[in-house]
Amino acid sequence: MLQFIPVLVLMILFFVMMFGIGFILNMLMKTTWFPCYLFVIVILPVVVYSLWNRDEATLWAHISSFQLVDYLTGVAGLAGAFLSGWTINTLRVKGFKMF
Repeated sequence: MLQFIPVLVLMILFFVMMFGIGFILNMLMKTTWFPCYLFVIVILPVVVYSLWNRDEATLWAHISSFQLVDYLTGVAGLAGAFLSGWTINTLRVKGFKMF
């Protein structure tokens, strides 16, 4: 059984962390959706590989071994990365220049 408060804190932590990192990367690299691509192409596969259970034979068996808290944390991080891109895009449309 999931305990609600630690999962909520973990989700907020990952959301804020990915939003902050994504916002800074968007400002410095002058990109908009780079943090989303980075999260999906680099971070998620690295986490899946590092937690790989060598007893599982297939990818789907391994992915199904994750718990709900793992998926909630991943979705919160992806939402933070997406929201950082949306925020930078909105600021640029309104005329703000970063660096």
